[in-house]
Amino acid sequence: MPLACPKPATRLLSLLAAVCMLSGAGSANLAATPISRMDLPWWHARFIEKQAELHRGPVDLVWLGDSITQNWEKAGPEPWRDFAPIWQRFYGDRHAVNLGFKGDSTCHLLWRLQHGELDAIHPRLAILLIGANNFGHVHTGADQTYDGILAILDTIHRRSPETRVLLLGVLPSIRSAWVDTNTERLDDRLRHQIAAARPYVTYRDVGTIFRDAGRVDASKFLDPRLKPPDPPLHPTAQSAEQIAASIEPDVARIMGDRLHR
Repeated sequence: MPLACPKPATRLLSLLAAVCMLSGAGSANLAATPISRMDLPWWHARFIEKQAELHRGPVDLVWLGDSITQNWEKAGPEPWRDFAPIWQRFYGDRHAVNLGFKGDSTCHLLWRLQHGELDAIHPRLAILLIGANNFGHVHTGADQTYDGILAILDTIHRRSPETRVLLLGVLPSIRSAWVDTNTERLDDRLRHQIAAARPYVTYRDVGTIFRDAGRVDASKFLDPRLKPPDPPLHPTAQSAEQIAASIEPDVARIMGDRLHR
């Protein structure tokens, strides 16, 4: 039975209680529980649009994630949010589909994967970047989020066994000490544990792109440039380009094509 994800944060506790009752457990892991956001008109519309795009095919590569992934569709006008030309350069000839949804956590991506996003396709590669919002409005810690990512990986493999997954560590941000601690703990677990029993997964930590002398560099993010500014969370187009370049050897190897630069 799908649940609607709460719009305001004040409904989060009631949602969690509903999840627990439905699961028959007193401590359900929200991060690993499929939860719909179809009650949000824009999300519903995007989900339907992406279903149509997937069915048009062919689809050889998908990016799965949240707003950091959805931002690949932005086309300026400012250079720091002109992502579309970079996407075109790296993925334009690879039959790629952007499956990033703003605000999604592991629970929402898990719902999408179980409700159509892998029904009509068998991509060679899925690039997965998810978890930042788990440390925001959903507020599930590193261990819960780890289980959510495991559920996503297992769902991808079960529905499309030939698909390889390039899993990216959760990017650093400048939000709170709690977020920093859980980001580091999660990425450490992913780095050392995730691929051991999953040969179809390649893990890459691209967090060094966002650090200077060990500290997170706010200039790597577009959020401080907004009016009003927000805490650094979303990469600029230039930082996204660095991510694409850093993972390109893995992408080309898995796709079996040329290096894109």
